[in-house]
Amino acid sequence: MNETLTDKLGVLFPDNRCRQVLDSIVMDVAPDTLVRTMERLKTYPDLGFTMLLDITAVDYLTYPEETSTRFKVVYVLRNWSRNWLLQVVVEVADPERGLPSVSTIWGAADWAEREVYDQYGIVFTGHPDLRRILNHWQFKGHPLRKDYDIRQGQICFETDSLEREIRARLATKGVDESTMRDINTEMMFLNLGPSHPATHGAIRIFTALDGETIMANVNEIGYLHRGFEKTAEHRTYNQVIPLTDRLNYCSALLNNIAYVKAVESWLGLEITERAMFMRVVLSEFFRIQDHLVCLAANLVDMGGLTNYWYLYNEKEASYDLISRLTGARLTSSFTRIGGMYRDFYEGWEADMEHQLAAIEKGVDDSLSLVLQNRIVHDRTQGTCLLPAETALSYGFTGPNLRASGVAFDLRKDNPYYHYDAFDFNVPVGSTGDIYDRIMVRFEEIFESIKIIRQAMKMIPDGDIFVFDHRYVLPPKEQVYNRIEGLANHFKLIFEGVKVSAGEWYDSFEAANGELGFYFVSDGSGRPYKLKVRPPCFYAMAGFHTMVEGEMIADAVINLGSINIIGGELDR
Repeated sequence: MNETLTDKLGVLFPDNRCRQVLDSIVMDVAPDTLVRTMERLKTYPDLGFTMLLDITAVDYLTYPEETSTRFKVVYVLRNWSRNWLLQVVVEVADPERGLPSVSTIWGAADWAEREVYDQYGIVFTGHPDLRRILNHWQFKGHPLRKDYDIRQGQICFETDSLEREIRARLATKGVDESTMRDINTEMMFLNLGPSHPATHGAIRIFTALDGETIMANVNEIGYLHRGFEKTAEHRTYNQVIPLTDRLNYCSALLNNIAYVKAVESWLGLEITERAMFMRVVLSEFFRIQDHLVCLAANLVDMGGLTNYWYLYNEKEASYDLISRLTGARLTSSFTRIGGMYRDFYEGWEADMEHQLAAIEKGVDDSLSLVLQNRIVHDRTQGTCLLPAETALSYGFTGPNLRASGVAFDLRKDNPYYHYDAFDFNVPVGSTGDIYDRIMVRFEEIFESIKIIRQAMKMIPDGDIFVFDHRYVLPPKEQVYNRIEGLANHFKLIFEGVKVSAGEWYDSFEAANGELGFYFVSDGSGRPYKLKVRPPCFYAMAGFHTMVEGEMIADAVINLGSINIIGGELDR
């Protein structure tokens, strides 16, 4: 498949060097041809890269090998229908001159370019609103540059009014405030959050209102930004695993598995069959947990407290099983590069089946209150629509994209861990409204239960980690009794897993969509660079397109329907 893509790129872009890295094709593009190349990649019929998954930058200031420029920018693109993955790499000679913006081609570039500007100081000319996004507006410097002093603490002393941004948004919507005053109607500006129960203290939704109708919306995030990517540069690869728990903490182990899978893919490390099936069982169980939290909270936002208890009680009860399986309830850090922390306990299958049956009953009870409920239907059907084309442009993935009618799921389209051997369906919506986003998640719970039951029948006995002490700690008896075991243990703990130099991207179907990791390795035991591609970030980037023209109350339940998790959003 990728050979065909390489051939097409070679014919259409003969001056650009292409090479294959894992599942991706990497293409070098000159800055002066960037926009033209990107337009062609998206619109040319034989290419069709309608999704911009992510944009990141790399600072090679301290990289051990010499590079032609200090900075480069990497664009990760996907053709979802053919499952083609392309990385476009552009060198940046001068960060202040930067690169031309591609925000007119993909909506996802709006926030993605802002993040690169915020973290690396690379300017994107022609961007409609180039300002900080994760760090506060009074922040000085660019923290992901290698020469940034991480010891300086920077405090925000004054709230950003966002008045200029909201008025600019009104202008793009064609709203004339003077005309409104002439007819004795004035625009009102209202903050929803961050101090609002629906935004959980992590998001500021700033709205311009005509009555209760949202005429324009801009959003401020970063309230939960804790520097995940900077911290990862100072940790060994295994020490990063507990940090991933704190991304989407509603399905923490999915982040663990996605991260170690990405590292193992570059190492060429094939884990054992038992470890694969353990990861499948845990992935789908945590996907269920994530959907239960999302649906319970979303229905509470509509006033359906009874639904909350039907769903959340089973989610809370399942944490006892998670604790027995992994040793912790919420942030388990259960995976390791090359395998798992430990095996499941004896008799876990019966406990799992008991919990799955309880979840099925709770979901059925909740659906009995929802499916024929006129209030739910009136509040959600036809509300906050997200057409497929818009969803793809803004980089939506997972249930939010599938609710808009796009049947893309990495478990089906780019299967790993034997997902191609499981019998399950990919639920899709028809209109991309709040109702579709709710119902897709309900259906995905049932599909995940099906996968778990199949995996429980297929899981083999055997080892849970590879016997290669370059990657996995040796048994304790070897550490205590043999010098080789002691040396292996010491080097893995202090130096980390040595990962050969290179750059790569790998992704995973997490609960909210495509969770990707872009690595740059310098050959040491610590990542030179680690960038997270969080599904929530791009869902929130397109939030304004859904709520403008809707009511205030609709914005609240729409936020719940796209399931924004602050830890993943801000990192």
